[in-house]
Amino acid sequence: MSHRKKTIDAVQLDTNMNIRPSGDQDVMWYSPLEAPFHIAGFGWLQEEGLYRRLPAHPSHHIPDAVDQLANCTSGGQIRFTTDATSLLVKVKLTGPANMYHMTATGQCGLDCYLGGPGEQVYYGTTTYDHRLTEYESSLFTHKVRENRIFTLNFPLYQGVEEIWIGVDREARISPPPSYDNNRKIVVYGTSITQGGCASRPGMSYTNILSRRINLEFLNLGFSGNGKGEPELSHILAEIIDPACLIVDYEANCVSTELLAKTLPEFISIYRDKHPLTPILVISRITHAKERFHADMAKERSDRKQIQQRVVEQRRVMQDDNIYFCDGSTLLGADAHECTVDGSHPTDLGFLRMADGLTPILQQIVGG
Repeated sequence: MSHRKKTIDAVQLDTNMNIRPSGDQDVMWYSPLEAPFHIAGFGWLQEEGLYRRLPAHPSHHIPDAVDQLANCTSGGQIRFTTDATSLLVKVKLTGPANMYHMTATGQCGLDCYLGGPGEQVYYGTTTYDHRLTEYESSLFTHKVRENRIFTLNFPLYQGVEEIWIGVDREARISPPPSYDNNRKIVVYGTSITQGGCASRPGMSYTNILSRRINLEFLNLGFSGNGKGEPELSHILAEIIDPACLIVDYEANCVSTELLAKTLPEFISIYRDKHPLTPILVISRITHAKERFHADMAKERSDRKQIQQRVVEQRRVMQDDNIYFCDGSTLLGADAHECTVDGSHPTDLGFLRMADGLTPILQQIVGG
């Protein structure tokens, strides 16, 4: 008797895995670029109308890889209030999901939170065929019509050419609550900053922090390419009303010597434009293999000391608004359980990072 194994199709075996069409034809579609919607996370959106994290024509030359990665929409948010009983999104991506160690929902999906500042609660995530570059998905349904505050988080690792918000025809839409003020928290760094490898957008550490601190966050993490180039510091300095600059790019430095060279210059360039803006330097999180490779642990320790020394030297120079955070403590004693590949955090890892950074940031910027 043959016992050949068949291909397992979980979607057929578990109906909860099915991608269901919205089934709602009575929908009004809106562009979130129009009021009363508010889009956060794109520092040049008002001038250019693009879902892009750097200017389309930057004032300083940037590497091609950074230019391309700037089209990834990590940290982008759509905020609004509505009494809709159903809410859908139509999305046109610049490409499909294609990463082996990151979910399609994290790369290319959106997720939905309900509630005002400090009270946001996760509701749902887009479901779609991950092979597609255009999709429509239902994000919210409820029998009761009442005003609710929505935050939709953009994809972390893909670009968005177009997005449309659909609500039932009887729904009314109004602005979201205001931020505490107009200042922005600017976060510069690596793939970890960009959100690799969160399972859905709301679980990147900058998005988690944005639910705890009622300010706009600008995620400027560039996967594999956060190398502290002086040109990037010049461009970041163009962002007006910064509440804080977070510098978290150690993991992309190809050598300890390069970090020692670039970090002082990166900070000095930014300081020339923003002499009083708080700057928080974060050393990288612990990698799982460090406990088996002493040279890796030593390299991280050496780099941490360089960053500490740069901060201490500036404080000696009367720069009282610069701070250091030891990133090796953020994942906890069992850090090896918090990544998908030994270096990029899972949702658990990102939550722990946010838990460690929240009180530091609250002390720096208030809130």
